[in-house]
Amino acid sequence: MNLYNNFFFVAFPYVAVIMFLIGTIYRYRATKFKYSSIASQFLETRRLYWGSVPFHWGIIFLFFGHLTAFLVPRYVLLWNQQPLRLAILEITAFVAGILTFLGLINLFYRRLSNPRIKKVTNYADIILEILLLTEIFFGLWVAYAYRWGSSWFAVVIAPYLKSIFEFNPQTDAIVMLPLVVQLHIIFAFLILLLIPFTRLVHLLVFPLSYLWRPYQKVIWNWNRKKIRNPKMGWTIHKPQNN
Repeated sequence: MNLYNNFFFVAFPYVAVIMFLIGTIYRYRATKFKYSSIASQFLETRRLYWGSVPFHWGIIFLFFGHLTAFLVPRYVLLWNQQPLRLAILEITAFVAGILTFLGLINLFYRRLSNPRIKKVTNYADIILEILLLTEIFFGLWVAYAYRWGSSWFAVVIAPYLKSIFEFNPQTDAIVMLPLVVQLHIIFAFLILLLIPFTRLVHLLVFPLSYLWRPYQKVIWNWNRKKIRNPKMGWTIHKPQNN
């Protein structure tokens, strides 16, 4: 067990972080134009909406929820002192987890069932989505079986993660956690390690500039009804509406 604990909770986190840093920097410098997710919306939109929207909104809430509990665990514990506020936080997080899980299932089914999407799918995409599904499933399992996770996360896991960044890993409390919680932690580091080698790398180049970019003003100079009219005769001259 000591070998298992030392590898997965001491060595593996550093391997994951180092691979994440080196891999993302190398990929950005070597394949800058591929440093994003391959868009497939034009191939099929309807099912993408019902998968992408709940998945992204759910994962954003869960990510910042975990980040908050890691950065300011003291304030999370202060918030949870009131049972009603604790219940609201736990229920909201659980609903976000369900939305994320269902959205990802829809996206995974879309990727495997749509012939056009399968053409732009590789093994890394499938492995990544399976890992994400497994990670979210473990998270839901933990939230259901071991209640009030926001509190014990702040007390147990946040100090462990902090000790990792301080280069002084403290695993005494982590090794006492249930196996499903340990697997949830291990899979999180595994996904972090794989980010540079998958399309998940696009989360690092989120277009934040769109938030403060001025609105784009579009002015129509031609009759809208005649633009790209299929009945318009062919001409050797360049069309004025393109």
